[in-house]
Amino acid sequence: MTVPGRAASGRAGHVPSSVVPNPNEDTPSALSQAQQRAVAELLRVAPVADDLARRFQEAGFSLALVGGSVRDALLGRLGNDLDFTTDARPEDVLKIVRPWADAVWEVGIAFGTVGAHKGGYQIEITTYRSEAYDRTSRKPEVSYGESIEEDLVRRDFTVNAMAVALPEKTFIDPHGGLEDLAARVLRTPGTPEESFSDDPLRMMRAARFAAQLDFTVAPEVVTAMTEMAGRIEIVSAERVRDELNKLLLSAHPRKGLTLLVDTGLAEYVLPELPALRLESDEHHRHKDVYEHTLIVLEQAIALEEDGPDLTLRLAALLHDIGKPRTRRFEKDGRVSFHHHEVVGAKMTKKRMTALKYSNELVKDVSRLVELHLRFHGYGTGEWTDSAVRRYVRDAGPLLDRLHKLTRSDCTTRNKRKAAALSRAYDGLEKRIAQLKEQEELDAIRPDLDGNQIMEILGVGPGPAIGKAYKHMLELRLEHGPMDHDAAVAALKEWWSTQS
Repeated sequence: MTVPGRAASGRAGHVPSSVVPNPNEDTPSALSQAQQRAVAELLRVAPVADDLARRFQEAGFSLALVGGSVRDALLGRLGNDLDFTTDARPEDVLKIVRPWADAVWEVGIAFGTVGAHKGGYQIEITTYRSEAYDRTSRKPEVSYGESIEEDLVRRDFTVNAMAVALPEKTFIDPHGGLEDLAARVLRTPGTPEESFSDDPLRMMRAARFAAQLDFTVAPEVVTAMTEMAGRIEIVSAERVRDELNKLLLSAHPRKGLTLLVDTGLAEYVLPELPALRLESDEHHRHKDVYEHTLIVLEQAIALEEDGPDLTLRLAALLHDIGKPRTRRFEKDGRVSFHHHEVVGAKMTKKRMTALKYSNELVKDVSRLVELHLRFHGYGTGEWTDSAVRRYVRDAGPLLDRLHKLTRSDCTTRNKRKAAALSRAYDGLEKRIAQLKEQEELDAIRPDLDGNQIMEILGVGPGPAIGKAYKHMLELRLEHGPMDHDAAVAALKEWWSTQS
């Protein structure tokens, strides 16, 4: 199989095979590995892809695997999400796909995309197109193209501007994407200024792909991102949020976040993050709170057990954003950030709401930010059982994430101090486990429910019952579970003091 590189730009060759070569290897060996791996990946999806391509051929249209699917095949990581491009218009695509697919959806049809599900594969088929943003509009204007070359030139990066024509499996790489893939670099098919003007979200995508693929962004692309950062404001909050999520959930989020901050994009997307660069960490053991935050994020990721956790990662990223607003210079020369967790929780809620996150996620992340310092009141283990119960109660279903966030927040280089903090938290978790064996800590309730309280007091529903319930809950938290008779006696004693 022949594989065109940048020198063969514009010419088609047979499809290479899968994973991206190591840039330290010589080119022939590297491309050979890519060929072998891409072939293996494409053979796996061939039954579905070729069957679909034949149907398009019979209808007089072309079909090609395109973009991220080709890139991922070359990387050896092609999943079950397949992207295709075609000269068929959406209405023709529907006629071809409906009798063939298990399910079809038209959510993206206004942008020329038809979705389908077939035999475990998620498929998107998009008509050749060219799109650009009106400078006063958040929505792209879509116009259809006439050739695959015209379609590829409008794509975001050269590594996403490759295609495999089906069913003959001809490799199409007019912009040297394979060469850039081998070098692990992100470039644009045209000038980056034109690309980012067409769709400013591509600046966010550059940071996301750098984080996902561990690629370097070409200098001219970084320059354009820096000069055009303000253009991101025309993109909807939902699209920005989705790219931020993909970045955060990637293997190397620090790389993408650093790019957002260094280019100035973060000033428009997440201004609380670059603001941390100017703030001195209270322990004076980090260059700034910004660097501390990135370390906390990485340490939180290392503690994940069941794959990427967006709630935990957002909490780690945002846990100290209240520090700039609460910084105080003390008389002894120290810097304090009193109550920054409370201020940070409010700031977190405001920023996440602006980015259109769900109410539930906003609530959870804000709560973790608010609670992330609570453990430091534990000290050397002098908390009462009551304090431990309240810690568990306040964390609720977020307790496991709070454990991870709190442990991650220790970034001191003092090994003795770090070990002491770790032992202290080990001790707290052990006490929580012991109390859980004795009590139902996961769902702490009063020893008497509302109906029992009304029956014992002979009072109907109303504010008095709410106060009684709250009093019994406080007793439960303070003293642990009581037997029924003791709980009734305590309730009656409290009631006798109420006028």
